[in-house]
Amino acid sequence: SLKEHGIRFSIDDFGTGYSSLAYIKQLPIDTLKIDRSFIQDCLTDNNDKAIVRAIISMAMSLELGIVAEGVETREQLNFLKMMNCPSYQGFYFSRPIPEGEFIAMMQHPRQVV
Repeated sequence: SLKEHGIRFSIDDFGTGYSSLAYIKQLPIDTLKIDRSFIQDCLTDNNDKAIVRAIISMAMSLELGIVAEGVETREQLNFLKMMNCPSYQGFYFSRPIPEGEFIAMMQHPRQVV
């Protein structure tokens, strides 16, 4: 099996488009990546807040990893931490950068959160 070789699978943009709940049941999924559209307004939109909370709760119940995509502010990060979301990505941490800058950043890491 692919998992035996260390290959892990994620559902990207979870909660939108083709990211069906059926995939969680049918495929060997390891991680759900919460779509940025829910993170964007999670502080001001009660529906987005409830959806993020529900996705995190479901993923934890299924023992899946969770990544919140599109984190752009400290306030969003604080909300996600409060919801026990363990992993994040987005412009709050870094914008896309060239390979050389990435390597230099990894050689001299700094605390972001």
